[in-house]
Amino acid sequence: MNLNLSNIRNFCIIAHIDHGKSTLADRFLELTNTIEKKNMHDQYLDTMGLEQERGITIKLQPVLMTYNFNNVSYNLNLIDTPGHTDFSYEVSRALSAVEGAILIVDAVKGVQAQTVFNFKKAKKQGLYIIPAVNKIDMPGADIIKVKEQIKKLTNSDYEILEISAKTGFGVKKLLERVIELVPQPKILLREQTTEQKSLIFDSSYDSFKGIIAYARIFSGIIKQGQKLILASNNRVFEVKEVGIFSPDLKPIKELKNGEIGYIATGIKEADVVKIGDSIISEGSVALLGFKEPNPNVFASFYPEEAGGFDLLKISLQKLKLSDPALSWENTESPMLGRGFRVGFLGKLHLEIVGERLKRELDSNVILGSPMVAYKVNGSIITSPNNFPDNTDLEYLDYDSILLKYEIPLSVIITENFFDRLKSATSGFASADYEFIEYRKSNAQKLSLLVAGDLVDAFSTIVKADKAYKIGKIKVEKLKKILPMQQFTVSIQAISQGNIIARADVSARRKDVTAPLYGGDVTRKNKLLEKQKKGKKRLKLFGKVKIPKEVFSKMI
Repeated sequence: MNLNLSNIRNFCIIAHIDHGKSTLADRFLELTNTIEKKNMHDQYLDTMGLEQERGITIKLQPVLMTYNFNNVSYNLNLIDTPGHTDFSYEVSRALSAVEGAILIVDAVKGVQAQTVFNFKKAKKQGLYIIPAVNKIDMPGADIIKVKEQIKKLTNSDYEILEISAKTGFGVKKLLERVIELVPQPKILLREQTTEQKSLIFDSSYDSFKGIIAYARIFSGIIKQGQKLILASNNRVFEVKEVGIFSPDLKPIKELKNGEIGYIATGIKEADVVKIGDSIISEGSVALLGFKEPNPNVFASFYPEEAGGFDLLKISLQKLKLSDPALSWENTESPMLGRGFRVGFLGKLHLEIVGERLKRELDSNVILGSPMVAYKVNGSIITSPNNFPDNTDLEYLDYDSILLKYEIPLSVIITENFFDRLKSATSGFASADYEFIEYRKSNAQKLSLLVAGDLVDAFSTIVKADKAYKIGKIKVEKLKKILPMQQFTVSIQAISQGNIIARADVSARRKDVTAPLYGGDVTRKNKLLEKQKKGKKRLKLFGKVKIPKEVFSKMI
């Protein structure tokens, strides 16, 4: 680790989803002997089970590699980044910690939405960009066409390398271009200064070491036992341990300016160490962090088990340590009890958080209908429960998505826009979106009544001209999955105070005459009449208990 700044390179890999970032990272790990071949497997840096199952990168992952080039040893700090638009904030944080970026483009699919988005972010950050065409060995690869697309995008004369991350072709040359072209680390003050400044770009939690801050050192030297300060809240802590990513956490003696590593803070309160904050010494000024992400999708989370509210809160706090895009506020449902209204960057982000809560933190949740935010009378509405009744109804603003078109965000989130786009274009089209502004929209609240009781977890906000269609779909879907009761259960969709769709779940019939063997028919009729009256009474006063599986299937 005792290298000059000229022997350190900090860089990341950026690309559209499924263009080969993680596979390229695998080849780099092999080429630098960072991971022994016997321990190597595909997508090595994708450590979450969900990443392996879905074949996508969800979390940024740093790793230190050493490589000998022209008889000089170099430390190469690589950060592998996600490609899906829902996790673009992970990319932003990675870009703040490095000086260069490899821009990967699929030789078959060419430049796509996140290619453009990530390139612009990297360029704005002032990074040196090395473009490369990947998957050149694939059938249908059009290298010349894709190179022209890259030239048009970058508007420069970058050398565009040709590689196959799968076979390893061109990977050695690409890594050596990183050494030749990416600048040495930027630092604010010279190495001998006692002033420390580091930027936190990610974090994790250890039950013994507390919150572990993933940091880029911009000035000074950080060692175990030092007293440092979190700039945002002036919290003083003693450094428990420092180390590097190999890619597992590996303790070392010290971290110096220009390097990327981790700092064990010993702090165990989940909301104290914030991503984007600076770690500084006394009298130092904080670094410029990065903009907090704004959630685009909102959904209610309720604990499955009674009394599980506090556990769910702790679980969300632990997730936020490594997912700063998460935000939430308390909510309450008459049927489901206390829970949280949680904000996400997109629908995939919502799905991933739900799965992580279940797998990593053993916290099962009942999920409410996702929706986007609306502005009503100047107030932001993220829950149908806060939507005004018919008497207060006015035209509302809605989000729009900027590609070539401006369309409602509600269409993107609730109508499977990306899936429909992929289907309509045989998987070749891609899209990215960003918030423009709130605009007027004739929107209204759509609710479901089950046996006359409002189930607020099924409530949502829809455009007025789609209320009937969506209401009918929800009613028919619930009819199919709601278990039969001892009485007929009515399911009604209601909007603007009017019932716009209805379906009935037939009663479960019990043969009350089964014990009778012949005899007077009067006895049989009396039992049937008694059953009829009982069902009528149940219909008037009976309550329907909706199983948790029904809530999950209704999303």
